[in-house]
Amino acid sequence: MAGRMKDKVIIVSGGFGVLGRAVGQAAIEAGACVALIGHGRPEEIAPHDRLMAIGGVDLEDLAPTTRAFEAVAARWNKIDGLANIAGGFRWQTLEGGDLAVWPDLFRMNVLTAATTMKAGLPFLRAARGAIVNVAAAAAQDAKAGMGAYAASKSGVLRLTESAAEELKDAGVRVNAILPTIIDTPRNRKDMPNADFTRWAQPDQIARTILFLLSDDASAITGAELLIASRS
Repeated sequence: MAGRMKDKVIIVSGGFGVLGRAVGQAAIEAGACVALIGHGRPEEIAPHDRLMAIGGVDLEDLAPTTRAFEAVAARWNKIDGLANIAGGFRWQTLEGGDLAVWPDLFRMNVLTAATTMKAGLPFLRAARGAIVNVAAAAAQDAKAGMGAYAASKSGVLRLTESAAEELKDAGVRVNAILPTIIDTPRNRKDMPNADFTRWAQPDQIARTILFLLSDDASAITGAELLIASRS
C-alpha cells in the first residue's frame, strides 16, 4: 500500500482522537502527507515534516473548516483524500433519555461529515480523490439505548450513498466503514468487564481506511464496509 499512498495528501477530520491519530500515523508510514483537523490542541501531536495539525476548528462550521482545507492545499498544492473520523456517541433509552441528544448527535456525526466534504470538494474534484466516512455497525443493527446514535450514523450512510452517486462522474469516490467496538481507552473504561481481545484495533481500522483512500480501491465507490470485532 505504501507505493499507492506515496505523496498523496490526506486530511483526517477529528484527527486528534485515538482513531484519527492512528489513521494519520498509518498514512505517514505509507508515504502520504497528512493534515489532522479538529477541536484538539496541535501541541499534543508529535511534529513530522509530512504532518500538519490544525486545532481549534469547529467542523460543524463551513467557514473555519474551509480555511483549514485551504491551508493544507496552500502547503502541499493539492488534497487527494479525506478521512472523516469526527463524531460522537451517547447511550440513552428513548423512554428515559433527553431528546436534545438527537440533534446533538446529528451535528456531531452527520453535519461534520457534510461540512468537511463540502469544504474539500473543490480540491478533491481537482485531484479525482476519495472520501471515507466513518459510520457504525449500529447504523444497520441498533441495540437498546442506541437509537439516537444509530439514527445519526445511518445518516452518515445515506450521505455517503448520495455523495457517491453525485460525484461518480467527477471521479471522486465516496465510501463508508461501519466499525463495531473500537479498542480505545474510553471504551475500556466504559466497559471494564468486556473481552478487549475481541475488539477491532485502531490501526486495523486505519489500514482499511487507507486502502479505500488509495489507488488500489479505484473501482470502489458507494460501499459500506462492516468492520466487526473478532469472535
